[in-house]
Amino acid sequence: MKLGAFSVSLSVKDINASQTFYEKLGFTVFAGDLKMNYLIMKNGDTLIGLFQGMFENNILTFNPGWDQNAGNLASFDDVRNIQSELQTKGIKLEKETDNDTTGPASITMMDPDGNVILIDQHR
Repeated sequence: MKLGAFSVSLSVKDINASQTFYEKLGFTVFAGDLKMNYLIMKNGDTLIGLFQGMFENNILTFNPGWDQNAGNLASFDDVRNIQSELQTKGIKLEKETDNDTTGPASITMMDPDGNVILIDQHR
């Protein structure tokens, strides 16, 4: 199962303070919009998302179809196929997607410790 690009989506209290902090760690803004209260920051192949006021807890995020530079992969596992495989393996999904659709879609689940995992396909 190919899950695509990985990042940690952080729920932050003050996006400006978080941006300054992560810049001191060597991260630079890669995408996003401060006016919309989110930034995607990058250090080498490591991605973090800073999100103010969008969700309560931190999220492990995978993006099928993308590499670590948000470039399109020629071959990838569609989120609907990933969903089917996870369900076959007995993994409970918190949010499912419609198998009769194509294109962008997402699913969510929780690991045994309550960490939210988002598989978010953008194309």
